[in-house]
Amino acid sequence: MSLSKQIDTDYIAAYKARATVKVAVLRHLKTAIKNRMIEEKGEVSDETVLDLIAKQVKQRKESFTQFTSAGRNDLAEIEALELTELEQYLPRPLSDDELDAAVIKAIENTGASGIQDMGKVMQAVLNAHKGQVDGKKASTLVKSRLS
Repeated sequence: MSLSKQIDTDYIAAYKARATVKVAVLRHLKTAIKNRMIEEKGEVSDETVLDLIAKQVKQRKESFTQFTSAGRNDLAEIEALELTELEQYLPRPLSDDELDAAVIKAIENTGASGIQDMGKVMQAVLNAHKGQVDGKKASTLVKSRLS
């Protein structure tokens, strides 16, 4: 079953179970998928759906941080709940050791020799492990390996 079909199925189940947070999250996600289908004039791949989920996860994390720093714990709590629901659709994130190995492999494969090659290495890591890598962690690790 494709990821978009799984989301549709989960949306219906959450709607019937009256799980309001999950329904809201999946409704936003379904809308994003539908908009992308219109842009591409056809079905979207699981990879595209993962990209959409990753974007929404990133938005929720940023909102959570902003709400927390502004003292709006009520809104931060909602963002945290929505983030938890979205993360269920992402692949398992890489551990620190796995990320380190991926960065080393990317440096070897791209032939990177200095900090000027950081973009190539980052692109290689992120493309090889879509949805599994935190960009900030990977960036810090790549910088330390290339300097």
